[in-house]
Amino acid sequence: MSNTPSISIAGRRIAVDAPPYIIAELSANHNGKLETAMHIVEEAKKAGADAVKLQTYTADTITLDCDSEEFQINGGLWDGKTLYQLYQEAHMPWDWHKPLFEHARKQCITIFSSPFDNTAVDLLEDLNAPAYKIASFEAVDLPLIKYIASTGKPMIISTGMADADEIQEAIDAAREGGCKELAILHCVSGYPAPAEDYNLRTIPDMIRRFGLVTGLSDHTLDNTTAITSVALGASIIEKHFTLDRSGGGPDDSFSLEPAEMTALCRDSKTAWAALGQVDYGRKSSEQGNAQFRRSLYFVKDMKAGDVITENCIRSVRPGFGLAPKMMDGLIGKVVTADVAKNTPVRREVVSVK
Repeated sequence: MSNTPSISIAGRRIAVDAPPYIIAELSANHNGKLETAMHIVEEAKKAGADAVKLQTYTADTITLDCDSEEFQINGGLWDGKTLYQLYQEAHMPWDWHKPLFEHARKQCITIFSSPFDNTAVDLLEDLNAPAYKIASFEAVDLPLIKYIASTGKPMIISTGMADADEIQEAIDAAREGGCKELAILHCVSGYPAPAEDYNLRTIPDMIRRFGLVTGLSDHTLDNTTAITSVALGASIIEKHFTLDRSGGGPDDSFSLEPAEMTALCRDSKTAWAALGQVDYGRKSSEQGNAQFRRSLYFVKDMKAGDVITENCIRSVRPGFGLAPKMMDGLIGKVVTADVAKNTPVRREVVSVK
């Protein structure tokens, strides 16, 4: 697949002809404790994730401290909060980033982040982040995309709520900014999102339409949607990850726990391996079973010169005789040597009368 779109993050090639790249999204699941964030990094590594992803913002860099109606959250998981209150609770302190990056590198798991303004990009550049993720809500912030692209690092853009034109605009901004390695994620920005909202058939259309590495940012409550996406060409799977779904944090309730992340890493790679390639040949696991296919056997003793009738041969298992498709052509022929019943019909003992 020499023309297959691909990107590389920290030396790991990402493409449809490589195993899916699994991102454990830490998001706000630290619940205000650096030790919890560290533990999530460790558990992501144990589960088999390729990367853990942070979010880099403060309440002041992402919204305004205002309680007017436009800034109120009505309904859903965060009902009753203002945007400022939500992000003040959920954000990861910036002085945690360095120890988390160092910890992830000691654990040998890739770590990067979603920056939400230019100052966040600058912080992450100081930490030598290997890639950047654009959150769905920021996919329309073209100046931010261009600034991130100017780092020259691989970029992944999540497309929740964006229509095809907006996705193209984000891609164009990334290219204009200098991004050479770019991927996009199909996403539904519901928390959680029902599986039926995902319309996964969009993924192969995105691959054809935009010609980029394409994946899935999955906010459903189990792994079925994510694993199914692999069969449709998803090369990246991002899922929110927590130690305890009942932990009470802003994102805990729609995040995977460690056993579920382990299952996702295992099963998505199994799904990818099962796709394989177009192949009608006999597979290695079938080799020993070919003998148990049906074939033609003599079911009565016959003498040389006897004529074969329908009562003389049958199609049965095992498969050491002639193929059953030759049955009609053998009727009326003669055997050229004595044959015993329960022995395979072979070409060398049959002749035209």
